[in-house]
Amino acid sequence: MRLQGLVLAAGLSRRMGDFKPLMRIGEASLLSLSVGSLLAGGAECVTVVLGHRAEEARAELEQAFAPSLIRFAFNPAFEKSDMLASVKIGVSALPICDAFYLLPGDMPAVSESTLRALHPAMKGGKSAVAFPTIDGYRKHPPLISAACRDKILCYQGEGGLRGVWASLEGAIAQVPVSDIGCLLDADTPEDFERLSCYLTEQRNTITDKSV
Repeated sequence: MRLQGLVLAAGLSRRMGDFKPLMRIGEASLLSLSVGSLLAGGAECVTVVLGHRAEEARAELEQAFAPSLIRFAFNPAFEKSDMLASVKIGVSALPICDAFYLLPGDMPAVSESTLRALHPAMKGGKSAVAFPTIDGYRKHPPLISAACRDKILCYQGEGGLRGVWASLEGAIAQVPVSDIGCLLDADTPEDFERLSCYLTEQRNTITDKSV
């Protein structure tokens, strides 16, 4: 199964008060960590939708990844459009694939095991979308069949991206996971502090085990 990744990083980060994608945990930005997580989860390449401070974000990623691993799309209406607009732009720019992950650029803590746990639900056309779930609640990132491409691009109903999911409800698989990373983003400074502490703890645990 050929997988791609789609990361959304076009917004203004109003609640944070800083540009979230380029905020750093250790030496890496949230955006580069998010892209790296999808590559670790099996994506052959990750398309990043940029908008606010696009050139800085692009330069950050071009320094962090080989050209074959990243692609870029641009949302010119990033100041006033919703998430679905960026999703449509990104979906239009995706290379040919069987399915793709969809991840906000401020969610770098989702584990590789969670991403790979979604694969079986997608194989053989079993489902159109597979969501990781915690306590029955859907979390990011869904793995979306390429067969949903036209439905996403043509959707004009209410509810934005939630409306798209509602239109696909009968074809959505839920995959239970126990991944705290699915609960962590960086909408506010407090969120960022929790995310930073979690990732730092995870790295220290891996380092201790390797010693």
